[in-house]
Amino acid sequence: MSNTLRRLTDVIESRKLDKGGDPDKSYIARLFAKGDDAILKKIGEEATETVMAAKDARVSGDMTGLVYECADLWFHSLIMLAQFNLSPETVLAELARREGLSGLEEKAARKDELRDQHEQH
Repeated sequence: MSNTLRRLTDVIESRKLDKGGDPDKSYIARLFAKGDDAILKKIGEEATETVMAAKDARVSGDMTGLVYECADLWFHSLIMLAQFNLSPETVLAELARREGLSGLEEKAARKDELRDQHEQH
């Protein structure tokens, strides 16, 4: 994992309320205080803004806004992972697991896993 991602993950973890994060002094702590729904809503907003920035970039050729919005989306996704006690390494491990699989094979395998899980319950 990149040093930037590691440092950012450490900062996000340090802003958790149980680790002394103060919602009056920290945007991240404020999101944690508001809970899952506020974090998920923010990701939805950032995802939409990223899509809109990509559409603008397609027309203008200027990628600045797209990079900015994608950074916001990644940032808020890291907060979501921390909220659910997951790490970026977990996502990277999943990407590594998929490496070498075609997207169609991976999607079919995921459907098989979901079917098996439903049958067990």
